[in-house]
Amino acid sequence: MIGPTGTVRVMVATRPVDFRKGAEGLAALVRESIQADPFSGAVYVFRAKRADRVKLIYWDGTGVCLFAKRLETGSFCWPNVQDGVIRLTAAQLSALLEGLDWKRVHAARETPSPIQAS
Repeated sequence: MIGPTGTVRVMVATRPVDFRKGAEGLAALVRESIQADPFSGAVYVFRAKRADRVKLIYWDGTGVCLFAKRLETGSFCWPNVQDGVIRLTAAQLSALLEGLDWKRVHAARETPSPIQAS
């Protein structure tokens, strides 16, 4: 998948938005509702009322990119509808976009090094 990796900031708006909005309309929502800078390099994720649609906007350094996806079967795993924003990791975003349960993606656990050979 083409998309963000590593330490990118991913912000998910938990309330559904009007999916007729394009990149400019969603950027205005980022400024007004989330009170963040849509040109900061963070990825902003929006959902439709129907849980099978998602839109992302992000600034890639040359312009605002708009990514849209609609699942043919099933639905995306969304957080509870409430006011506000939640933050995801790049791995959680990848799981969300694949239609998987992103809540099951955790940071890698640190494995202790053995003290001596057995």
